[in-house]
Amino acid sequence: MSQPCRVVADVLASLTEVVRAGITTKEIEAFADDRIRTLGGKSAFKGYRGYPGSICVSVNEQVVHGIPSGRRISEGDLVSVDVGVLMNGFYGDAARTLPVGIVSEDDARLLRATEEALYKGIEQAVEGNRLYDISHAIQQHVENNGFSVVRMFVGHGIGREMHEEPQIPNYGAPGQGPRLRKGMTLAIEPMVNAGTYEVKVLADKWTAVTLDGRKSAHFEHTICITEDLPRILTKYN
Repeated sequence: MSQPCRVVADVLASLTEVVRAGITTKEIEAFADDRIRTLGGKSAFKGYRGYPGSICVSVNEQVVHGIPSGRRISEGDLVSVDVGVLMNGFYGDAARTLPVGIVSEDDARLLRATEEALYKGIEQAVEGNRLYDISHAIQQHVENNGFSVVRMFVGHGIGREMHEEPQIPNYGAPGQGPRLRKGMTLAIEPMVNAGTYEVKVLADKWTAVTLDGRKSAHFEHTICITEDLPRILTKYN
């Protein structure tokens, strides 16, 4: 799994130089798709359950599954890019939210809290813990910072399939759920809203947006549970 995950990490790192004011979400997708293929991978998202894009690009109030289009990025936007790669029969999946130019302090706080929550969750992904130890760590950090955790969408197991068991909610009581074991590979992905946790799916049947129209952030890594600390397979520079 390290191979597709390295490609995912490369693409996400490269996108930090690509996402800027004036570019369209379709142009972002075109760059990512070309980069994936150049590195020997295949988009895991294209055609998955009918999804039309090679990656997901979600802007501001769009939480996840934003379909690349002619929408043009503006200064101050928050742009979430979610990349999945299939390579040699295995999958890798990760996401990050990028600030475009100078963003408000509230938006910067939202980004920091969401990324920190991801790592709080990863810290709990150790052999012997319970699945909801991850969930609780994420929820606690998010809510302590005054934001809300999306409940409609969750993280997931990953390996030979894009989405495998177990599902990983970003909220819940600690000490619950299946025992974590060495060798498990998980896609942990907090989706955090500035306002209400409630979301709705648009008429395109993919794009999820915040119910109150406020901004959202999304960070994700594919990790492997080891006999020691969790290994982040999609770690990017």
